[in-house]
Amino acid sequence: MELRLLEYFLAVDAAGSFSQAANRLHLTQPTLSRQIKGLEDELGLPLFTRTNRGLTLTQAGLYLKDRAQEILKLTQQTEQSFIDQRRELFSGNINIGAVEADSSHMLANELATFTAKYPSVTFDLFTGTSDDLFDRLDKGLIDLALLLEPVNTDKYEHITLAHTERWGLVISVDNPLAHAPVIEPNQLSEIPLLISSRKAVQKLFAGWTDSDFNQLNVIGHFNLIFNVLPLVQQGTGAALTIEGVINSNDNTGVRFVPFSPRVQTHTVLVWRKHRLQMPVTVAFINRFRNLSDE
Repeated sequence: MELRLLEYFLAVDAAGSFSQAANRLHLTQPTLSRQIKGLEDELGLPLFTRTNRGLTLTQAGLYLKDRAQEILKLTQQTEQSFIDQRRELFSGNINIGAVEADSSHMLANELATFTAKYPSVTFDLFTGTSDDLFDRLDKGLIDLALLLEPVNTDKYEHITLAHTERWGLVISVDNPLAHAPVIEPNQLSEIPLLISSRKAVQKLFAGWTDSDFNQLNVIGHFNLIFNVLPLVQQGTGAALTIEGVINSNDNTGVRFVPFSPRVQTHTVLVWRKHRLQMPVTVAFINRFRNLSDE
């Protein structure tokens, strides 16, 4: 006997008619009637009697009603017990590294949802450059890293997320180009540049400009954008970065201007190959698998 049939039986009794019960169950009346008829055939006894006032339970129906309520209540209690036990036992700590990126908001949302579902789970969050995070992954100091392309993931398991980051320059508002809608490659000769020390980013940027990187007016390198914002505010140079890393309301005197043609890269979640992960880490990785499939 299926639990579903017991639920249908109780719904018909509560509604007093097949038509009303079918509406509540989002079934057609013939379908519901066949299901109840099948239940009566299985039990070998009629469960309802039709009268001028509608449906009434037979003696067998009254007996089944009591037992069905007990069975369904016990089923719900059992399911809830397993949910409570899973929440209590599913615990642990996740060590996560992340670069400066707009995707930090996505990571924050996922952590908030995950820890709300599993209150016994804690996390440590480390922000650094891609090189810092790869080093920590290799040493086992972090379980996961949220990075920005371009990155070499040959040594790692990874998920490429649908989330993308748009590249451009953070410029002092005193620079005329700060008020342009976009920056094009032929305008870069006018700007002293502050660029990431990562070779992969330099190669990406040089490819967009269609020029040799050494021909660009690069006056300095940095690992975190926060370190060079004062130089940008003073007009010393413009910093290559992604949209959303800085908030113009919190960093007055600067503005992000995107590149045209558009330059965008994906966010990537990486972890070490062949490393046994804790169940809590595997569950968190699966949340990102679902995000990448959406």
